[in-house]
Amino acid sequence: MTKISILGCGWLGFPLAKALLSKGFSVKGSTTSDEKIAILKNAEITPFLIALSENKTTGNLTEFLENSKILIIDVPPKLRGSGTENFVSKIRNVIPFIEKSSVEKVLFISSTSVYNDDEIFVTEETIPKPDTESGKQLLETEQLLQNNSHFKTTILRFGGLIGEDRHPIKFLAGRENLDNPDAPINLIHQDDCIGIILKIIEADYWNETFNAVAPSHPSRELYYTQKAMDLNLALPKFNSEQNSGGKIILSARIENVLKYTFTKPNL
Repeated sequence: MTKISILGCGWLGFPLAKALLSKGFSVKGSTTSDEKIAILKNAEITPFLIALSENKTTGNLTEFLENSKILIIDVPPKLRGSGTENFVSKIRNVIPFIEKSSVEKVLFISSTSVYNDDEIFVTEETIPKPDTESGKQLLETEQLLQNNSHFKTTILRFGGLIGEDRHPIKFLAGRENLDNPDAPINLIHQDDCIGIILKIIEADYWNETFNAVAPSHPSRELYYTQKAMDLNLALPKFNSEQNSGGKIILSARIENVLKYTFTKPNL
C-alpha cells in the first residue's frame, strides 16, 4: 500500500485525502488546528499537528513523512493582510525534512497567478511573469522544489477554486461597479482538482507542470450574472465603461497528455 502525506488538509486537502483512501492509499494529513485532529482521525487519515513559519516548523515532520513515497503540498501562501510571512521560507524549511525522508515524489499545488495578464492565451510554455506578491512567491517556490535532485516534483497550477460550498458569486452578488466585465473566467471545480491529482498519481506523471482550469471561459459579467440568477441572488452590476483585460488559461496538456476529462467543464 503506497503511503501519501498531505501537507495541508484544508478545503481541498481533506476531501482529496478521503478520495485517496477510497483508492486504497494510506494517507497522513497535517492540520494547524487542534480541533481538526479528531476529524481527520475519524476519516481514517493519520493526523499530524504541523505549522509552518518563515523561521521554523513545529510538529513532527519526520514522522509525518516517514515511509511515505509521495508528498502533496497544499498550503496557501496567505500573503494578504497583516501578519503575513514569507511563503518561500516556509517551504524552504520543509525541504531538509523531505530530503532525509522516504519521499520520492512531490506534488506542489500552485496557482495560475504566476502568469500576468499581458498574454491573451496562456499555456505551460508561457513564461511566467507574476505581478502579484503571491504569484512571485509561488513561482520561486516552484523553482525551489523543481531544482532539488532528491525528489521529483510536479507543479499543478490551479485557476480560481470553486465548489458546492465555495463560489465567488456569493461575494459579488448585489455589488455594483465591478471591474473587468469582459475578462474571461479561469475557474476549476473542486471535483476536477481532486480528479486531476488522482490522475497524476495513478499515471505516474512527475517532473511535469500542468495548468488546471476548466475549458469554459465566458466573460465575468456573463458568467456571474447567470450564476446569480441560478442561485436566486441579487445580480452583480459591472462597469461596462471600463476597458477589460484578462488572459485565458488553456488546459490542453491536462486533456491531451494526462488524458483527463473534466467532470465540470462548464462550471
